[in-house]
Amino acid sequence: MVLLQNSLLPLSVAACLTVLTAAKDDGAARPRGVGPEFAKFYKDTTTFSCISHPAVRIPFSAVNDDFCDCPDGSDEPGTSSCSYISRYSSLTVADRPGNSELELAAALPGFYCKNKGHRPSYLPFQRINDGVCDYDLCCDGSDEWARVGGIKCENRCKEVGKQWRKQEEERHRSMTAALKNKKELLVDAGRQQKEVSDRIRDLEVELKSQELKVNGLEKDLEGLQKQDRKDASKRKKKGKLSAFAQVAKERVEELRNAAMEIRKERDEIRARVKELEDILSKFKEEYNPNFNDEGVKRAVRSWEEYAARQSTEGTEVAARERDLDAISTEDSENSGINWAQWEAEDESEGDSPSKLTACLPSPIAKFVEDKMHLIKGLLEENGILAPEAGDTSSESQAVVEARNALASSQGTLRELQNNLKNHKEDLEKDYGPASIFRALKDKCVSKDSGEYVYEHCFLSKTKQNPKKGGASALMGNFVGFGTVGVDEVDESGEIVPVAKMTLEYANGQKCWNGPTRSTTVILECGEKDEIVKVMEDAKCVYSMIVNTPAVCEGGEAEGNVAPRQKDEL
Repeated sequence: MVLLQNSLLPLSVAACLTVLTAAKDDGAARPRGVGPEFAKFYKDTTTFSCISHPAVRIPFSAVNDDFCDCPDGSDEPGTSSCSYISRYSSLTVADRPGNSELELAAALPGFYCKNKGHRPSYLPFQRINDGVCDYDLCCDGSDEWARVGGIKCENRCKEVGKQWRKQEEERHRSMTAALKNKKELLVDAGRQQKEVSDRIRDLEVELKSQELKVNGLEKDLEGLQKQDRKDASKRKKKGKLSAFAQVAKERVEELRNAAMEIRKERDEIRARVKELEDILSKFKEEYNPNFNDEGVKRAVRSWEEYAARQSTEGTEVAARERDLDAISTEDSENSGINWAQWEAEDESEGDSPSKLTACLPSPIAKFVEDKMHLIKGLLEENGILAPEAGDTSSESQAVVEARNALASSQGTLRELQNNLKNHKEDLEKDYGPASIFRALKDKCVSKDSGEYVYEHCFLSKTKQNPKKGGASALMGNFVGFGTVGVDEVDESGEIVPVAKMTLEYANGQKCWNGPTRSTTVILECGEKDEIVKVMEDAKCVYSMIVNTPAVCEGGEAEGNVAPRQKDEL
């Protein structure tokens, strides 16, 4: 009887009866599609005030009458008549009496599905009575209450709830494991960061110690070089005189040998002359002076003159003989020259750099030379005058060892300086929130994607490896962190933008007739590190979806930096 009467009543009265029936069935005074948090706005069953615009009042009978009366659509919680109003819209309407302009923004999140046996949820108004059973959000089938097209949605909340609880248990288990893995990453990253900080302190101490050592070795080398230059100068002077003495000795030896040969020849000639003199002397004694032969007389007179001359030259000949005897002997003491003395002589006063001193008297020349050497030494020691270039091969062993020790210490100092610089740069580098990606740096994950195997190494590079042979293609080197907006469906079915952290890779291998390869890695919360999907958004411009516990929300120790992105789980 009631159903018959409802079919004959106006639509507004039928809608009112529907609301009352729904309220009675629900055990609460709220129309169909109203969630418990909004029930307070529907307590007055005579007049309804629009939720966002309370100045707009309508009869309660107009609620759920399939006609949109309120600017915010709050009078139609159980129909789709106000579905054109979005919760995020900023449209205006000026057809209301007394209101020239009203902002249109939905006050309700959607159609409320009780879903007994499961969890309640809101369904977008556009999907009410559309002839489709939306079991994903409205498992009790209440969204198709008008049975459009004869569609009746049975209540599946028992099965859906059971499956959901199973998925929730798995989700909770996965999330628990992910947070555990994240905590381990944070601990590992903190340990590595502390190691870098400790290493910087150690390097600073080692660097100061090495600098002192290098300074000491430089002073030692400088002192040894000064002494070596002095010794080298002496060796150089001594060497010049020794070389001269050696040459002179060799020349004298040659002359001595030649003199001995000449003396031998002279003695032979002298013996023959003596023999001839004896013959002539005997001829003089035995010839007959009464023999009137002019030739014989002239010969005798010549012999007498020759004998007289020999008697006057005897002293000079004796002196020459003594000199020849001294030269001919190999004994240095008797030869008149002490070669050993000259070869070992230190020519400290023989280094006459100026030709002027050669023209001066000996005492004055020595005085000038000494002063010149003194001034030159002072100028060299104070760096005003460069020391004479010398052959390092002639340096003393002490100087060579000191120079090698200094070079080795300087190399160690440079290595320490480079290590310190690298560690400081590493400590200042961005490794993400709480430096968590320090623990993931250079860790690689891969995914088989048909023709290629794609590889992602955290904070390092991305690669494309062909499965059928050929060279790998570098898809980019790490350049920094970023964010990207991704559209996701929330629990109410609304599409909302979510900011996700990204790792940016650029300057990869150049494509043929195209740009250099680049990759954007979109990070999502996951129990383990893995590549979920690889896409080529444009020619040689790639994007990857990578799961990692590093971006899951929570798990940070007190004082750590909070994650940059919303939790995707």
